[in-house]
Amino acid sequence: MGERRIVLLGATGYTGQRVLRELLARGQSPTLAGRNRAKMLGVAQRLQADLPVAEVDVTSAADLARLFGPKDVVVSTVGPFAQLGMATVTAAARAGAHYLDSTGEAPFVRRVFGLDGVAAASGASLVLAFGYDYVPGNLAGALALTRAGESARHIEVGYFFSRSGRGDELRYRSTLRDFFTLTSGGTRATLVATMPDDALSYRSPRPGAPARLGAEPLGKRLLTFRYAGVRRTATSVGGSEHLGLPEVFPHLETVDLGLGWFAGWTRPARRAVTLSRPLMRSAQGRAAVTWLSKRLPGSHREPDRDGRSLVIAVARDASGRPLATTALTGPDPYEMTASLLAWGATRAAEPDAALRPGAHGPVAAFGLDPLSRGAAEAGLHEVERATAARS
Repeated sequence: MGERRIVLLGATGYTGQRVLRELLARGQSPTLAGRNRAKMLGVAQRLQADLPVAEVDVTSAADLARLFGPKDVVVSTVGPFAQLGMATVTAAARAGAHYLDSTGEAPFVRRVFGLDGVAAASGASLVLAFGYDYVPGNLAGALALTRAGESARHIEVGYFFSRSGRGDELRYRSTLRDFFTLTSGGTRATLVATMPDDALSYRSPRPGAPARLGAEPLGKRLLTFRYAGVRRTATSVGGSEHLGLPEVFPHLETVDLGLGWFAGWTRPARRAVTLSRPLMRSAQGRAAVTWLSKRLPGSHREPDRDGRSLVIAVARDASGRPLATTALTGPDPYEMTASLLAWGATRAAEPDAALRPGAHGPVAAFGLDPLSRGAAEAGLHEVERATAARS
């Protein structure tokens, strides 16, 4: 059996174009799928690539059912996923096609995990959030938990910014300005638009009791990470770690995920989210804040090129004592997402690829060792403990 066909949705967007470049660099010739044939052909022409194009409505189940087959690998960068993504992933699950996307929307991830039975029956593998959101946290968490062993009951993961060429990356103290200059306008708009949504929660109601997947307000918890001599604060968010890590490490009692993008403004940002939630619950309030988010400073500029990523995971025992800490550093979120999606799609398309059918986190879908190698190809590397100790 030959390689599967790769179908890319969203190639005319910012993230989609970067994914396409990475796929071409890997020798792939993906089929571009979307509404505007002329725009897709224009993107391919600018990249000097002769690529097949399929004109479809990405929200039409009928269109997508005709497009996808059991030998396809579907890659989607079309968001917001909660509004535009379900038709695509459902069609892929029913067709038996492997599926990866760039979503960072935790409620969408949880909803898609409900397609596990459909995907398993057809032989499809659905791997959500296969980019900066949320491969680094799943990988760092899995490495820390593997080293901690069976005594580990709690895992904490934090996402932070750094910059290259600014001294020691591990000791870089980000500022609020980094939030505006290292993210795209689309990322900030999505973050603001999802503020009223509940984040995921994975907790045991009491020590020793089975943990449960649930929901809690965004920013309910404040997490603190001490690494390389620097104290970093993050506010709690939802991610695929809440689903992906417990399926590999079923003895976990809590999974906590924190976003540390706001640096010293983490506490004020957390309070602002809490205060704005009642306003954002109304359609008018959500529309007003979403409109404002698209007009924040730098909404139409590309992120700075010197951005770097730092992800820290701490595994703890039942009493909260740290057992193992893992840190990963990598390129800026957009470069990382493009590289990871291109690696994942290329790997999934190989004749001997053995992705696990169903809806899974990245570790369960690909395996820890292959995922570690793929992440390294994308520039995501573990910090040597000796290096961290010297920092």
